[in-house]
Amino acid sequence: MSRFVPGIDLCRRLYDEQVGPVLAGSFPSLRHSAALLGRGSEVLGFDDETSTDHDWAARVLLFLTDEDEATLGAEVTQRLDEALPPTFGGHPVRHEVHTVRGFVQQQLALDLDREVRAVDWLTMPENSLRSVTAGAVFHDEVGLGAVRERLSYYPRDVWFYLMITGWWRVHPEANLVGRTGSVGDELGSAVLGTRLAKDLMRLAFLMEREYAPYDKWFGTAFARLGCGPALTPYLNAVVHARSWQEREDALVGATTALVDVHNRLGLTAPVAVEVVQMWDRPFRVAWAEIPELLHAQIDDQEVLQISGKWPLGPVDQLRELTWAVRRRPAFLRIFSDLADGAATGQ
Repeated sequence: MSRFVPGIDLCRRLYDEQVGPVLAGSFPSLRHSAALLGRGSEVLGFDDETSTDHDWAARVLLFLTDEDEATLGAEVTQRLDEALPPTFGGHPVRHEVHTVRGFVQQQLALDLDREVRAVDWLTMPENSLRSVTAGAVFHDEVGLGAVRERLSYYPRDVWFYLMITGWWRVHPEANLVGRTGSVGDELGSAVLGTRLAKDLMRLAFLMEREYAPYDKWFGTAFARLGCGPALTPYLNAVVHARSWQEREDALVGATTALVDVHNRLGLTAPVAVEVVQMWDRPFRVAWAEIPELLHAQIDDQEVLQISGKWPLGPVDQLRELTWAVRRRPAFLRIFSDLADGAATGQ
């Protein structure tokens, strides 16, 4: 068996050794970009030997200008079909020709000619944004890098709003871990604790300004965050606790550690953790006044309008629905309706 080569390295070699030379010889004046983007473990850099057992290929995405794609796209595709070997590094060879505008529309249902508004950011799932901004660019003459930079992370006020909603997902339900456990429902307590652990992990991604990937690689990517090693022992204790009391202790520890991460960011005045008993019940919940301090710094009127009517966060939080690019216009209408008052003052 040949030695495993990470997909990004394999695809870069395909471009450098095969695709690039073909383009230089057959279309010497053609401006283009080349990259590995989109879905796939290799795009995220999490691939291994097991990843090669299905849908695996040495592949390159080419990007042409709108004009060149319209006039030469088919010819470029045909020439590559003729000139490229059927396999490279022991894997099938694939290539695609796009425009930057068309690829972003395909992946995110986003029109790059328009301003990217708060409602746009909130209706593009994190894993889709990561699939466009991860991977690697091998060559860039048509502005692919500039678009990736434009989409590299949420604008400041959208980012603040998402952290606010992230904290509010944790706080109201944290006491339920003890409440369910106290009536003998350890399974229910464990389910709640596991969900809260994931919500705290998502907050960690937000704080480190990194898009979270889809579930298969969520934990792997979390472990590579700067705060991952400090938080992981607490979160493991939440998931593997043998009693609701152990689970509650671990959640308090995890929340406290995440507040420390917030304080190191310096986005607000330092906050102290308070361990409270909601409604004087004998269940402990860690809390800090982070949402209020973040909200006071938001200036974007569209974000403020949405935060007043939709305190739930992005489309990722609509857990019952399976997001697909074709559905983004429907979600966009929801958030746009919520933001209408930003322009009218209502």
